[in-house]
Amino acid sequence: MASAPSATPFGKVPGSALTRRDFALLWGAMLVTATGNTAMQTIIPPVGRSLGIEDYWMALAFTTSAIAWVVCAPIWARRSDKHGRKALVLIGLVGFIVSTLGCAIALQAGLAGWVGVLPAMIGFAVIRAVYGLLGCATPAGTQAYLAARTRRSSRTVALSGLTAAFGLGTVIGPALVPAFAIPGLELIGPLYVFAAFGVATLVAVSVWLPDDRQRVRRSRAAAMGYPSASPTGAALRAATSPRPTARLKWTDARVRDWLVAGAITNTALAGLMTVMGFYVIDQLGLDPAGALGEVGLVLMGGAIASLVAQWGIIPRTGWSPRQLILVGAWVAIFGVVAVMLAGTLHGLVLSYGVACLGFGLTRPGFAAGASLAVPLAEQGAVAGLTTSVNGFAFIFAPTGTLLLYKLAPWLAFVTLIALLVASLALFRRS
Repeated sequence: MASAPSATPFGKVPGSALTRRDFALLWGAMLVTATGNTAMQTIIPPVGRSLGIEDYWMALAFTTSAIAWVVCAPIWARRSDKHGRKALVLIGLVGFIVSTLGCAIALQAGLAGWVGVLPAMIGFAVIRAVYGLLGCATPAGTQAYLAARTRRSSRTVALSGLTAAFGLGTVIGPALVPAFAIPGLELIGPLYVFAAFGVATLVAVSVWLPDDRQRVRRSRAAAMGYPSASPTGAALRAATSPRPTARLKWTDARVRDWLVAGAITNTALAGLMTVMGFYVIDQLGLDPAGALGEVGLVLMGGAIASLVAQWGIIPRTGWSPRQLILVGAWVAIFGVVAVMLAGTLHGLVLSYGVACLGFGLTRPGFAAGASLAVPLAEQGAVAGLTTSVNGFAFIFAPTGTLLLYKLAPWLAFVTLIALLVASLALFRRS
């Protein structure tokens, strides 16, 4: 029997069984982890230089974390199809808290001279891997939780709004780092603050986000639509979908093209993000020690453009996932070409913003397309695969793009354009 309507003062999200508070909790979990992660990336260069560590050794810690992310995201997501998506969100938040706090302690130990540089870096790399092992559970859990309670017709916009939390995190993470520089802990202090934010978010999600274990069990048993849905075609398809009999794989014909498109476009985005700071310094002839303002302005412009795509364009156009990938790839190509031709700060801000506007369309496009390709009972599994794809981009792209950039800057950008062209070719034939 369906439960009686809740007396909650929070209204429902259009096209979804989620209340606005539920969505805010999911969105907040994504925001906190994204903000803390970009803050970590912001403080790593000065910390590495202070410790006398070569840049590529600091980058290696993020690579190992990305590998763990790719491997573990599908595993946690499959477990969510049995034990519930709320549990997955909580596991990811715990991983974020432990990783952020542990990395802060390891780096502080090295900076303060409590231990040698080598033990400090080994400790940092090991603890950072915890984020890849457990932290990947939060985006997979939030996406699956939302998808399982949202109508097909509204899912693209809803997932775009959820994905925008990552974009916002990339904006405010670096901006908040100076504000949270605790006296005596200027470089490491922000990590302690973001770990505290993680604890507050963990408590809020634990207390207020409804437990979905019973819903997931019913979905696995009968693949029923959510209780508040009207008997539309989407609900009928959900109710009549067969139970998944095998583990959802990357090669599954239903999701394969979406995942490949996501891997291609996200790899191009990761490569562009990696080289952009170096390119700004080189194009403008800046002193690296005093270039943080210019580099930060360019990167922040790109992050804001991504939010414009996900908060402004997608909800108003109603484009399908396939259209988002096609239009987004073309816009991103135009932006990358413009970056190659830009020679001023304003030109770099504008061109990088255009490129990120395109990537802001492709990322929710492939995630929504993969989600719509499978029934409700497999939302956890597909969320794990799409989350894994997001981590996959950061395994090879940063190092590979930097190597190409060292050979010739144009070679790196042409390679990124070729990747985007490949995604266009994939969906023009599909």
